[in-house]
Amino acid sequence: MKITRRTLLGTAALAAPAIILGSRAFASTTEMKVAIVMPGPITDHGWSQSGYEAMQVVGETLGIETGYSEKVHQPDHVESLSDYARRGFTHVIGHGGEFQDAVERVAARFPDTRFIVTNGLRARDNITTADFYFSQPAYLLGFLAGRFTKTGKVGLVQAQQFKFTNDTLAGFEAGFKSARPDGTVFSTWTGDWEDVAKGKEAALTQIGQGADIVWPTMDSATQGALQAVRENGAKAFGLYYDAISKWPDIILQSSILDVKALIVSLLTTAKAEGLVGKNYKFDLTQPDSVRLGSYHPDIAPDIVGEIESLKARITSGDLVIEPA
Repeated sequence: MKITRRTLLGTAALAAPAIILGSRAFASTTEMKVAIVMPGPITDHGWSQSGYEAMQVVGETLGIETGYSEKVHQPDHVESLSDYARRGFTHVIGHGGEFQDAVERVAARFPDTRFIVTNGLRARDNITTADFYFSQPAYLLGFLAGRFTKTGKVGLVQAQQFKFTNDTLAGFEAGFKSARPDGTVFSTWTGDWEDVAKGKEAALTQIGQGADIVWPTMDSATQGALQAVRENGAKAFGLYYDAISKWPDIILQSSILDVKALIVSLLTTAKAEGLVGKNYKFDLTQPDSVRLGSYHPDIAPDIVGEIESLKARITSGDLVIEPA
């Protein structure tokens, strides 16, 4: 997750080789070919894996050729993106805001290629960006945390500070304070999305300070944080998928930011009508992409009712969560 979803990672590493997932004929005057360049492994149970799975879906449902590169670090962004453009891919995705600068450099050299930056900041010309209204579901989880906590202390563990994480923290704190004005939200930045040990250490520190609910929002490092929560009898929130399915004893609720659905929706639009140089934002009015997961059975029905009422107010526009 990097400069928007995640910040630039200074680690140098060789880009993984580009891999072609498959090809199908499609009745169109222009053959659409899509590639995605990802920062992490396709087995991270999070951001990169969702991007990879999206490519599999669009390859099947849209009948287009797709390709991917995983574990591509910042020094290799330009070359990896350029390679796909040179090979005739019509749409090239930099999967994470950390690809923004590289995409801008490459897009100027390949004006006939449509570049997409997930969690990007600047859309124009042949650059499209797409992201989530992160603070909306974060507000709902914050409110739930405020109503459920017994200690009045909860924690949010994140990797790096940028728009995605700042928006998530702001929404979570606002929701929590609306339910528990005298409570405390701990915020920890680990500096690493994948390090399981760092994720666990950060969660342990927050639990040691009295937090009885912890929300880890990294990639692979989230697994370490959830282990700490389980070992210490605390509760947690999930991100990206309905995490109660894998951690039924500790997950209270999940903010499902369905990266796969976002990418599939965006590329379906690209195939049907084309994309333009603007930001495509996905929010709670689009439940295929942004929604809550399953409630833990320990959550009282009246609290569930409050959350659902707040969600209805948000989707109707009666309650606007900042930042947008």
